[in-house]
Amino acid sequence: MAPTEMIYALIGLALVVWIYWINRDLLRTGGVSAIEWTCYLVALPALLIGWYFNIVYMREYRAAAGWWHWTTLLFVNPASASGGQDLIFANLILFPLWTIVDGRRLGMKAPWVYFVMSLVTSYAFAIALFMAIRERQLRQQSAVA
Repeated sequence: MAPTEMIYALIGLALVVWIYWINRDLLRTGGVSAIEWTCYLVALPALLIGWYFNIVYMREYRAAAGWWHWTTLLFVNPASASGGQDLIFANLILFPLWTIVDGRRLGMKAPWVYFVMSLVTSYAFAIALFMAIRERQLRQQSAVA
């Protein structure tokens, strides 16, 4: 793994560890629900497949590799542009809005970090992890009420 690839991987893993660390009390209570299991089952392959393609991208484009270049490649044809614009709107506007607003309403810790995590791991991974922790938060609040 090249130094840049390693840095992104370490930042991503550090953010995941941090999320679990700050939510350790929440995660100690109750079992894992079917929704949580589903989220984790989606998160893992999303992370691994996303990292695989990002590593291939960084190795193929070396010096040109970067956020700007990666984003321009989303628009090389109409099909990829359709998916690319969806990804940009969803990940850069709707995802932080959703995680921060909904996370704060539910009393989740550091809801903004899921967006940051999505930039160095995988958008689908960050969504799945947010949804799993959100589900646990909702179940804990229901149990207390």
